[in-house]
Amino acid sequence: MRKLAVLILLFIGFNGISQSSNELTEHYKAFYNEMRLQGDISGVINALTHLNVLSPSTARRDTLAFVYMNNGQHMQALNTIGIDKKTDDSDLAVQVKAVSLKALNQPKRALEHFEVLFTRNPSAYLAYELADLKIQVGDNDGASTNIEYGIANSKDDQKYAFYERQQPYEVPLKAAFHHLKGLVIFNKDKTNIDTAIASIDEALKIDPNFNLASLSKQALESRKQQPEGENQN
Repeated sequence: MRKLAVLILLFIGFNGISQSSNELTEHYKAFYNEMRLQGDISGVINALTHLNVLSPSTARRDTLAFVYMNNGQHMQALNTIGIDKKTDDSDLAVQVKAVSLKALNQPKRALEHFEVLFTRNPSAYLAYELADLKIQVGDNDGASTNIEYGIANSKDDQKYAFYERQQPYEVPLKAAFHHLKGLVIFNKDKTNIDTAIASIDEALKIDPNFNLASLSKQALESRKQQPEGENQN
């Protein structure tokens, strides 16, 4: 009889916990929706974190990581989903890993994930990210392949944002590719400055206000004017 009483108490206890957990889950779902409506990012993160504890799911985890990434909290994003390449990762998870690793100045690791994204759904924007990262790691041939794809596939209304000035600005994506092409030409042959400048001029024809391209052109022209025999490295 005593054993039966204990079992009944345990059943009541577990049932109470289950009801409490379900109530909390519903509470944080409502809280999440309200925070989204208010545009309260901290509240959204708080709600998703609680929901992921109460009722874990891959989709919730990936969404939480994406919110962190979108809020510039790249380390938190990666702590949420990890950095390893996984074949069963969702597109959202791969995007978070790629963007956050790039933001944290990890170009080689970021490249792995951008390559996955490009394989799954090729686009001119992804081609630009790949080309930019490949230049950083010294893969100029690989960058050239992505640049040629980007020039051929970028549309006139597509823009890319740059942040080297105090005030961010956008230029046509095709202009951004021509700028990268000039850098690759120079990287492959430091004496081929005129051809590199010609490619950057193509970028400036598309957008004369392309500040980074102007700076690159000035640097190349300055290098060209160095006295012969001066260190070119």
